[in-house]
Amino acid sequence: MQTTTLKIITQPKLNRIKVLVIEDDEQTAELVRIFLSMNGYRIQIETSSTDIAGLLEVSNPDLLIIDYLLPFMNGGELCAIVKKDMNWKHLPVIIYSAYPKVINSLGIYQCNAFLAKPFELDDLLNLVERSLFKQPSLSKKFAS
Repeated sequence: MQTTTLKIITQPKLNRIKVLVIEDDEQTAELVRIFLSMNGYRIQIETSSTDIAGLLEVSNPDLLIIDYLLPFMNGGELCAIVKKDMNWKHLPVIIYSAYPKVINSLGIYQCNAFLAKPFELDDLLNLVERSLFKQPSLSKKFAS
């Protein structure tokens, strides 16, 4: 059995960063929520919304994490909708999937990163950090 060491960040200003996770599997959603919350992020989980524009408007996230297989639309199509919207095209999007062959088609979706399931939580955290801290707009969130 493999053990995972959890990386905990103790930066108090990190909790200003909002991450929206669209995941229909409750166990996976809860695991991601707990882990990223423990690392200082504010997490919102959405399991069934088909109104991505309305959801983004209300939640105003800094990062979007999407499971590829969703019951209402695949995560790639959801990502494409986000990236075509002038208000949200710069929002970093991470897609994860148990079907790594989906990587071949992700170019048309314009996601910022892809993570194959099953994944280590530290790998997810590294992708979150890389996706977020490339964004110049987030520097305002860390201003005193």
